[in-house]
Amino acid sequence: MKLNGIRVLDLSRFLPGPHLAMMMSDHGADVIKVEDIIYGDPTRNIGPKEGGVSVYFRNTNRGKRSLAINLKNEEGRRIFIELAKTADVILETFRPGVVDRLGIGYSTIRTVAPQVVYCSISAFGQSGSYKDSPAHDLSVNALSGVLSMSKNEDGEPSIPCLPPSDLAGSLMALSGILMALFRRQETGKGDYLDMSMYDAVFSWTPHIIGKVFSEDKAPDPSTERTQGGSAFYGVYQTADKKWITLGGSEIKFVENFLIAMDRQDLISCGKLPPGCQQKPLKKYLKETFMTKTQKEWINWFQGKDICFAPVFNMKEAMDIPQLNDREMIIQDNDGNRQLGVPIKFEDEPASPSMHAPRLGENTADILREIGYNKNFVAEMEKEKIIVLG
Repeated sequence: MKLNGIRVLDLSRFLPGPHLAMMMSDHGADVIKVEDIIYGDPTRNIGPKEGGVSVYFRNTNRGKRSLAINLKNEEGRRIFIELAKTADVILETFRPGVVDRLGIGYSTIRTVAPQVVYCSISAFGQSGSYKDSPAHDLSVNALSGVLSMSKNEDGEPSIPCLPPSDLAGSLMALSGILMALFRRQETGKGDYLDMSMYDAVFSWTPHIIGKVFSEDKAPDPSTERTQGGSAFYGVYQTADKKWITLGGSEIKFVENFLIAMDRQDLISCGKLPPGCQQKPLKKYLKETFMTKTQKEWINWFQGKDICFAPVFNMKEAMDIPQLNDREMIIQDNDGNRQLGVPIKFEDEPASPSMHAPRLGENTADILREIGYNKNFVAEMEKEKIIVLG
């Protein structure tokens, strides 16, 4: 696989870092999940569970090996630094300054392991006025302006289902790590990657920041092409109180729908800029979609070149053939379902391990790999510096 031979020390928790490291594991990296000795990653205890394991934890940590170690202890830190000498990547998601106080920050690691690509993912990065502020995804979305563009029918900011800042930080950090590993082939040296979730999600706004740059005004979602201003880029209720979407405002899709409905007179409205100019068309669509059930509309749209999709709940979404066609639902030997691998190579495709490690399950093996004998391992367990799962 693409990342065979790469070792990652993953000190991260919750979503951004574990998601990133699992993608590397799926493609062959040896990912060692470094956890505290008492609770481990908090997602171990977030329900629901399948097969006795948190679905959240399994789908962000499968394929990793678990090392449970007390990094606040001097001996624990010494073990970690020895392990770092064998690593290619170190990933952490603590607040700025924490790893330095623990004695395992980049300034320490680079002196003993100059080959390491060291990645820190945090809400606001390692510099700036907000760097020490506590924040998860929602706060970052709010401060970046992104949350203001997701509003409910009452015009109030609405919490998005997916955490865009978390996932933006994860994917941007993965890109940066792979860039650094590629460059290391020439220089032989690692690097430090300061990944801010705030920077990442803000960089994802080229389609909505136009008014700010050009007119020094905040964008109004009701006039934005992809935020509700376009009649053919919106969500509509059906007769059975379900929902459908029109997801393409290109004129060919507008024409195909309106000609099929014998409403050519509204085509010119669909060519107008998004916003109040398209209100007559939006009114027509709102009334029209209330005349049939969601299933009837699904049948009506079959074979027509129009960007349409029903709004499915997560259970309904699991039943459409596309997921199985693309192997995006996979099962382990015990029948536990997992999310599939989205990065699909023709040669050397991913071969994910389905196993989610118990806390400290691999501690003894990892320590033996870096030269510690069984007596030392037993002593470390007795001193509560490590946990053997």
